[in-house]
Amino acid sequence: MASIWLILAVATVIYLFWLDRQAAESAREYANRHSEKLNVQFLSIACTKKRIGILKNGKPGLKSTFVWEFSSNGEDSYNGVVNLENDKVISVDVPPHKIN
Repeated sequence: MASIWLILAVATVIYLFWLDRQAAESAREYANRHSEKLNVQFLSIACTKKRIGILKNGKPGLKSTFVWEFSSNGEDSYNGVVNLENDKVISVDVPPHKIN
């Protein structure tokens, strides 16, 4: 019985790791595309919040918040926020920034 719980725990950890990597790739891809759309330079992206919870569709999953840094003139930098549920973008917040 203990081996079944161990296998289940390992499988859960692997699944959560896979969801985390998938969310990080989706956030980076979305931030890159959004930077091109805004005609700004993409600088970096980092995960600031991650938790397991019930998603909008009623199923359990991973909720993540990523902050991406961008520059509009090469000197100043701004931080946008991307919220994801698993690998789906839920909301994006882009601060006011200078336009060249």
